[in-house]
Amino acid sequence: MTLLTYLRRKLGLTGTKLGCAEGGCGACTVMVSRYQTHTQQLLHYAVNACLAPLCSLHLVAVTTVEGIGSVARKLHPVQERIARAHGSQCGFCTPGIVMSMYALLRNNPTPKMADVEEAFQGNLCRCTGYRPILEGYKTFTGGCCGGKGRENGCCMANGNGAEKTTPLFTATDFAPFDPTQEVIFPPELMVNTHTPKHKHSELELIHDLNHMGAVLKEMVKTLPPHQNEVFLAVLEQLRWFAGLQIRNVAAVGGNIMTASPISDLNPVFMAAGCKLTLMDKGTHTHTHIHLCDIPGICFLLRSEFTDKTTTLRPQEVLLSIEIPYSKKNQFVSAFKQSPRREDDISIVTAAMSVTITPGTDVVEDLGLSYGGMAATTVLAKKTASRLLGRRWGEGLLEEACSSLAEEMTLDPSAPGGMVTYRQTLTLSLFYKFYLMVLQKLRIYQVTTLTTGFTVPALASRCVSVTCVLQAVPEGRSQDDAVGRPMMHLSALKQATGEAVYCDDVPLYENELYLALVTSSKAHANILSIDSSAAEQMPGVTVIARHQVRLSDQSGDSDSLMSRLVTFLFSVQVTCVGHIIGAVVADTQLHAQRAAKAVRIQYEELPAVVTIQEAIAAQSFYQPIRTIQKGDLEVGFKQADHILEGEMHIGGQEHFYLETNVTLAVPRGEDGEMEVFASTQSASKTQSLVAKALGVPANRVVVRVKRMGGGFGGKESRTTVLSTVVAVAANKLKRPVRCMLDRDEDMLITGGRHPFYGKYKVGFLNSGKVVALDVSYYSNTGNSMDLSLSVLERALFHMENSYSVANVRGRGYLCRTNLPSNTAFRGFGGPQGMMVTESWMNDVAQSLGKPSEEVRRLNLYVEGELTPYNQILDQFTLDRCWDECLSRSVYQERRAAVDLYNRQNRWTKRGLAIVPTKFGISFTAAGALAHIYTDGSVLLTHGGTEMGQGLHTKMVQVASRVLGIPCSKIHISETSTNTVPNTSPTAASASSDLNGAAVQNACETLMKRLEPYKTKNPKGTWEDWVTYFDRVNLSANGFYKTPDLGYDFDSNSGRAFNYFSYGVACSEVEIDCLTGAHRNLSTTIVMDVGHSLNPAIDIGQVEGAFMQGLGLFTLEELHYSPQGVLLTRGPGSYKIPAFGDIPTQLTVSLLRDAPNDKAIFASKAVGEPPLFLAASVFYAIKDAISAARVESGISGPFRLDSPASAERIRNACSDRFTKLCPPAEPGTFRPWSVQV
Repeated sequence: MTLLTYLRRKLGLTGTKLGCAEGGCGACTVMVSRYQTHTQQLLHYAVNACLAPLCSLHLVAVTTVEGIGSVARKLHPVQERIARAHGSQCGFCTPGIVMSMYALLRNNPTPKMADVEEAFQGNLCRCTGYRPILEGYKTFTGGCCGGKGRENGCCMANGNGAEKTTPLFTATDFAPFDPTQEVIFPPELMVNTHTPKHKHSELELIHDLNHMGAVLKEMVKTLPPHQNEVFLAVLEQLRWFAGLQIRNVAAVGGNIMTASPISDLNPVFMAAGCKLTLMDKGTHTHTHIHLCDIPGICFLLRSEFTDKTTTLRPQEVLLSIEIPYSKKNQFVSAFKQSPRREDDISIVTAAMSVTITPGTDVVEDLGLSYGGMAATTVLAKKTASRLLGRRWGEGLLEEACSSLAEEMTLDPSAPGGMVTYRQTLTLSLFYKFYLMVLQKLRIYQVTTLTTGFTVPALASRCVSVTCVLQAVPEGRSQDDAVGRPMMHLSALKQATGEAVYCDDVPLYENELYLALVTSSKAHANILSIDSSAAEQMPGVTVIARHQVRLSDQSGDSDSLMSRLVTFLFSVQVTCVGHIIGAVVADTQLHAQRAAKAVRIQYEELPAVVTIQEAIAAQSFYQPIRTIQKGDLEVGFKQADHILEGEMHIGGQEHFYLETNVTLAVPRGEDGEMEVFASTQSASKTQSLVAKALGVPANRVVVRVKRMGGGFGGKESRTTVLSTVVAVAANKLKRPVRCMLDRDEDMLITGGRHPFYGKYKVGFLNSGKVVALDVSYYSNTGNSMDLSLSVLERALFHMENSYSVANVRGRGYLCRTNLPSNTAFRGFGGPQGMMVTESWMNDVAQSLGKPSEEVRRLNLYVEGELTPYNQILDQFTLDRCWDECLSRSVYQERRAAVDLYNRQNRWTKRGLAIVPTKFGISFTAAGALAHIYTDGSVLLTHGGTEMGQGLHTKMVQVASRVLGIPCSKIHISETSTNTVPNTSPTAASASSDLNGAAVQNACETLMKRLEPYKTKNPKGTWEDWVTYFDRVNLSANGFYKTPDLGYDFDSNSGRAFNYFSYGVACSEVEIDCLTGAHRNLSTTIVMDVGHSLNPAIDIGQVEGAFMQGLGLFTLEELHYSPQGVLLTRGPGSYKIPAFGDIPTQLTVSLLRDAPNDKAIFASKAVGEPPLFLAASVFYAIKDAISAARVESGISGPFRLDSPASAERIRNACSDRFTKLCPPAEPGTFRPWSVQV
């Protein structure tokens, strides 16, 4: 049993969350404390409770988030500051982040900012964008530069000095932090324990990797520099080894013995010639192994050695590792290249050691070790032997590269893919080492640096943040909360672990647990299902095999949602992860074990996996959508130039920290069912559950307290789980619960649609675009879901913010054998606009004009028509553009970037400015308000809270209309028995719709109370709220967006209620040798109308931007050619981390831009900012262009999204990439395919 299971299920301490069950997200972080008797010191360290076996905690004190403070009792400063700094949105990750910070403060009460960032290497947040978390916790450090860096931008600044801004929070209001008042370590655990004896008493027993790092750092401080080369290489790898929670418990011996082919440390140990000592448990005899003498570190009991005496036998254990001092004239370096810098597994690791003959530049000894290039860590022995006796110069470099290209080869089908990139990295990393050694030899005056190049290293970080808010008008009442940066209403509860999520609902006495049985084939007929073994397993109650069809209701007006689940228990599967059945047992462990024991025989059928395969097979859903305006033929004749291009945009996993979860509770009479679900769409869940159970919708109540993130992923796909759980609960007449594991959730629920775009664009010599013909292909998956609407929005955004007179856009829904893709923040808009910016960039490059000049030339102006014939009014994009140019100091930045690129060969900087125009439209919403006789107000509306602050904004709206403080208003939950027939909380319009409905309900109440206010004008709210006259103190509210409706056939109507606008400018720096990049700066100007809550809106802008940053630069879903998702968890699928925030980040809300089409002149903010992260993508492309110029290559080039390290490196074509040509397509079966 893990510590997490014990805490949540045995002790009922649900503040510690389950996010991934593999130690990759940090949601389960707790602090463990242990007393060291031999040093008489207390050790406090953060660990992942999901990985910690309960049996490993003997004599250990465990502190959870509940143990350090609570709302009811007293908040700890760590909890208060993350909440009041607006660093908690959905809150599911918050307890883990709180405990990481708390553990740091217990060890170091006055940390530096670098310590804080290191403490969070093992924590992820999908909502906030990380900035407010760091800002809140910066108050424990006193600031990173003390204001000394103001001329270069400082974290202590808040906007332009000439502007009057309202701070997001006031640090002086925080409770002081007193480290002497912490919980004491239990004295009963301070007992004498056996301390292992060492044969060599001067040696220190190393407990974990952090301990090893601390020991090595102390040695580096005391030893002569020439003896520290190996130690420094080990420390460099430890710096980026997993997250802090893992390093706190992982041992170096375990890392060696797992013998991972992509180990971070083993290449250093091999290159440095470290010595392992093994001991036979039976005979106690010792065996010594010098790692530089073997071809590769092997897996336990799997010999890769040529010498049998070095094979690890079952009875042998690793006793010690001896890391040698480096010698004079020995130079050692270690490298790690991974998709994400923090807490990520390697693509390729390397360690290199060279010993130079004293007084010369001749190679005496050389060790080159690589991970990620074979099934084990390997030495490049052939190359090393060829270079012995050679002078360290250009000739050696040439021979080394050609030799490594021959020796370090990979099969084109090698696991992990990225074959060309990995081969190129072996050369690139050696070149880095070559330059490092040259520099050191120059220092020793042995040689001169003749290449003219310095070792490429990305810029260091010191995060600077500026937020420019809209000022609250003078004279506004303090009771009017609208427009003020009010804290998220649940933030304090989320920071203390007291906020209740669906799986935190206490276990019912007779509750059962459900586990799904899913398909392992992409397309197949099911021949047989053998559940006999599962039925005999402990705790199993039932295995469901009967069919429950949901799409047989004839004449069902809700046909779209009916197609979501064609049937639960099927005879044919159409994707890997297709639900075949379910097992119900007494515990989660028993249910999951039994589900895995179900044996299924298949008859495989041909599968379509990729968009290209769908195009070839003409595998499309209908209809094919077209939007056309103007005359294409005339437009292309008018053009001075015509270019064609294409682009692929990869999919994206929602990675909400709380996976899909449902608890269904039968109520025992009339077929009633109560469903607790983490869903954005309570009414659709109610409808489908009712259909599955064969009862009217009025027998089903769906309740949503809050979600741990949604992002569109819980709009429709949650019903796949909730219907199955409800059917099981109904059949057994007992409560049934299911929370999907992270890998299950990623496998089953789908994500953002991958898109492929083809375009033909005509333009004038000036850069003005006059004709556009674009086609979009969306990988829909195995059902339509919401894909038609997603594709339509992509078409509605095919011109982004640019006016094109003659345009045609066509959209195709590719029917494939992947899990059905679904809604995701932006809903097709980002994919449509990404293709737009690709051809806009191509136009600028083909003309040799600055991209910002061409973009500005083509921007819409007030009153112009879109391709779907909607007039642009209240147009603010030009204001956003000009303000962004000004705030980013664009022209000075461009000059600085160009200068930098002229001075540096192997690192390049890029700059881009990108606009967005995002249409807002959704249907209707309802609200219900009760006033009680004590003056308190209970408010309910149709929207759900998933971290976006919707409940907080609704309380602010009600506060203004009722004229009472927010403290008198409470929202409990969203439920279908209070506000019926609600729209899903989606499309960024929930504040617009529900806010107007809340306003309507509250205005109704105020009209009823008006006579009492008139009669007693000096009375209080409590005086006016009377029930003695039998005044109805309950009111419904309703709102419907007026005049919406668009017809594709006639290209007429009003597709959107209004548009949100924004512009972002980003600067990046790329390492041309590895493809790594650093986000240097981003300036965002966003039109949110008159903000209802600037703190929440800025949080939404930053969170959306960081999610877009992941979409366009980092996050990759890998599928096998057979349609199997290979990236199923944070270990293999990487979302942005704390270290991915731009070093300088400025977010400005456009001022004086009221919107008369939404509540209190506000605008939607959830989705529109996401696309602004494309500015980072095109800044990367700008930097790549500068690198290609160095190789004599110019003009447009294709760069697919995301701009991963692999794509960046391969696009920077140079002497090293030419030595590693890719295999011919069709000559091999790739490990993964571009779906």
